[in-house]
Amino acid sequence: MKTIILAALQDEAPGLQHMMNVFYTGVGKVNAAMTAAQVIERYQPDRVINLGTAGGISVGHGLHECTRFVQRDMSCLDLGFQSGQTPFEDDVVLNTGTAGLTCSTGDNFVMNPELDIPADLVDMEAYAIAKVCLRNRVEFRCFKYITDRADHSAHTTWQDAVSQGEPFFIAKLQELGINI
Repeated sequence: MKTIILAALQDEAPGLQHMMNVFYTGVGKVNAAMTAAQVIERYQPDRVINLGTAGGISVGHGLHECTRFVQRDMSCLDLGFQSGQTPFEDDVVLNTGTAGLTCSTGDNFVMNPELDIPADLVDMEAYAIAKVCLRNRVEFRCFKYITDRADHSAHTTWQDAVSQGEPFFIAKLQELGINI
């Protein structure tokens, strides 16, 4: 398989589950990193595409490509590290391209618009997948469908919109030359 497609949940793209190169990671950074590492080791793809849902910080509904990734819940400021920086690593932001948005990944569902999140959108898997891909020298593309505004109603808005991104994902995959 030249291209692997990763999504957290089948609900995000139920019409893609028949495809042999689609894998579901489960929710969160640990699950995403484990699955990405396993499929990269097993299938040796040239490219990994992450499709999924996200909360919008500076962007609204629709499909958006992310090329910069930060960890929202990594905090070691007391030890002298920047917010989002993994201790004893140089990079705070992972860059996979020149144009695109910044995705803030964390193991929490953001429901507070008052939080100062220096990113365009928030999710729970992309940073981990991007890091695995970068370490394995595999091209990484990430497309997120905005389901909510990361505010007090995000949990219900996300539940209502979780599968609404699928037509956009299918169109993007076709645009990238992937047969559906």
